[in-house]
Amino acid sequence: MVFAAAAVERAMKIQQVVMRALSGAITWLQAADILGLEPRSVRRWRARFEAGGAVALYDRRRLRPSRRQAPAAEVQRLLRLYRESFSGWSVRHFYRFARRDHAVRLSYSFVKLALQEAGLVRKGRARGRHRRRREPRPCFGELVHLDGSRHAWLRLRPDEPQTLIAVIDDATKRLLYAQLGPAETTAAVMTALRTVFATHGLPVALYTDRAGWAFHTPKAGGRVDRTHLTQVGRALAHLGIEHIASYSPQGRGRSERLNRTLQGRLINELHRAGLATLTGANAYLSDRFIPDYNEEFAQAPADPASAFVPLHGVDLDRILCHEEDRRVGQDNVVRLEQVALQLAKQPGRRSCAGLRVMVRRDLHGQHSVWHGTRCLGRYDAQGRPLPVLSAARPKNARAHLAQDRRSRRRPRLSIPRPAAPTKRRGRRPRLPIGPGA
Repeated sequence: MVFAAAAVERAMKIQQVVMRALSGAITWLQAADILGLEPRSVRRWRARFEAGGAVALYDRRRLRPSRRQAPAAEVQRLLRLYRESFSGWSVRHFYRFARRDHAVRLSYSFVKLALQEAGLVRKGRARGRHRRRREPRPCFGELVHLDGSRHAWLRLRPDEPQTLIAVIDDATKRLLYAQLGPAETTAAVMTALRTVFATHGLPVALYTDRAGWAFHTPKAGGRVDRTHLTQVGRALAHLGIEHIASYSPQGRGRSERLNRTLQGRLINELHRAGLATLTGANAYLSDRFIPDYNEEFAQAPADPASAFVPLHGVDLDRILCHEEDRRVGQDNVVRLEQVALQLAKQPGRRSCAGLRVMVRRDLHGQHSVWHGTRCLGRYDAQGRPLPVLSAARPKNARAHLAQDRRSRRRPRLSIPRPAAPTKRRGRRPRLPIGPGA
């Protein structure tokens, strides 16, 4: 039996003190004080030493195997499973899959220690200086974080980095949205916001970094310009959502920790599922990864009341879009980023030249031109006019013109005429004429 160094040192100390007491160099009360034991305990150690020698001074519990000892075969199966199928995974992520898919019943602390002792997982480095964590918001939807992470998310395509846009709630740590895309563009961010708004409602505040799509920053690293809004800033202001800018990575710790967790889990799961396309990866995110993540990490808010505001018929397509003010040219053409939009003849207006209009491009790439609340035309992504859905018109051209004239004619007030006086029948009596009249 091999004993630990601490057990050997303790047994040698007890042996030395007991032998000095037996030789008369010290009293038994002095021996008890040196060992830090009661006199009766010292007498038991003396009897054990006289009966069995120095070996009897070792802890006899070390000679019996622990009843909680894990089976060696189970430990070997666990290490082989991680080495062959889950290499590079974090311990907690591996432990979840091992319990769910491979019937592992060992505790998390034992699995972590076994992987570390086998050299399959590195031990975590020491923490930095003590910091006080910001308390989360009490209500679900009171503050949401949006961030993009550019990384090689698809291990089967390592030379093509993708951008993951994720939205997480501050109160519940619930992952509300996560999708992969080519880049962190304004359209991709608005698509994420539209999905969250349509599913849950309008949050009170949105917390983001100072990327170009979020804020205009006149000086690098300086304060953001609140008077010069981006397309996302304009949409948030229109919806009444407070837009909070982050000035340090520590300030957006929620989203930074989320990105670190996703990089440690999502890459391994997509590789295990054999996914190499954005379409398949996004479907896996929506159907499998987000529900599993929320089941493991989401928590109940401090206040059960939801802070999300229902939409109540708000047209998100007219708000979450690219919008710019333009002036119509002399040829009745409006341009938006090299896309020419030819305006048709408008009823009641000879020409639209010189008119100030608003040009919008929605998340699907379709364009529309607006003058106030009136839509002057709708176009596809290439600027081709889209068919206008209108009411059925008469087939006869003359009847069609007459219908248009009647629709433009001012309505007449129907005032009833006074009744004509009725004529009396018979002869009208004459007035008497004479001196006696």
